[in-house]
Amino acid sequence: MNANSYIDWLSMTDKNVSELLGLFVRHHRLNQNRTQAEVSKDAGISRSTLSLLEKGEVVTIQTLIQVLRVLNLLDVFGSFKVDEQVSPILLAKMQAKKRLRSRGKNDSEAFKSDW
Repeated sequence: MNANSYIDWLSMTDKNVSELLGLFVRHHRLNQNRTQAEVSKDAGISRSTLSLLEKGEVVTIQTLIQVLRVLNLLDVFGSFKVDEQVSPILLAKMQAKKRLRSRGKNDSEAFKSDW
């Protein structure tokens, strides 16, 4: 892990986080060799709105999503995925209810005919 890979998100102000997001968007837009005009047109926003985003100004989450979609970067939201977990007690109860054996039709017919 290098020195740049750790960011103390909790100590950052909202403005700092917005600026970091703006730098992220700008970096990836430039790496894709795309102008603000191209990206903003494809995202359905104004160029000035994209400029505000890249400067770390306040924009809506919808705007951020639109820009990230155009830049093919929606995978950054992977951290927001919620995996539902079953409690150990509930899992044990579900395991106890599972059938371990089955009785076929032939077995039950044989059982009845023995009586």
